[in-house]
Amino acid sequence: MTTPSWDAAYAESTPPPWDLGRPQPAFVRLAEQGLLSGQVLDVGCGTGEQTLLAASSGADALGIDVSPLALERARGKAAARGIKARFEVADALSLGDLGLSFDTVIDSGLFHVFDDDSRARYVASLASVLRPGGHLYLMCFSDRQPGTFGPRRVSQDELRAAFAGGWTILAISADTFSVNPGVLPVTTMQAWLASITRS
Repeated sequence: MTTPSWDAAYAESTPPPWDLGRPQPAFVRLAEQGLLSGQVLDVGCGTGEQTLLAASSGADALGIDVSPLALERARGKAAARGIKARFEVADALSLGDLGLSFDTVIDSGLFHVFDDDSRARYVASLASVLRPGGHLYLMCFSDRQPGTFGPRRVSQDELRAAFAGGWTILAISADTFSVNPGVLPVTTMQAWLASITRS
């Protein structure tokens, strides 16, 4: 785990681009459709906005991240908002160590940080905690985004290849990440939103 580097991102006076202080609009839409339900795991939850969204929608929600500082802020938000959600330091590449299983898994901007080897480990890690028939909602940086700034671009073909065995991809749709105004020269970045089930 690379805890110090991720902690550093949250220690700056300016929040990192992805830390909006509110959920990503794509996940708000999923919550409004009742899709963030049951036992929900938010992988790479940061300061917890998607976890809190799921919990406020009635889910039993757990957010995990490698940054203790991010999780400290997530717990503070939960307390301030009166939302019951849990947060734990954990490695997304070793989710089986949690000893838990989930109906729904959320990934808002984690998949695209991994290199090829870690990507395969991550998909196997997800499979170790998502119940058969459970849903993964994954939003990642898209190859439709122009320029070179930001994380690695991901194509639809790469998503399909990563989740080829033991998974069914129900949909991959074009979407956008909201980013902090003033942090980057843009307020949205191109994304793919994938709906995937575990076989």
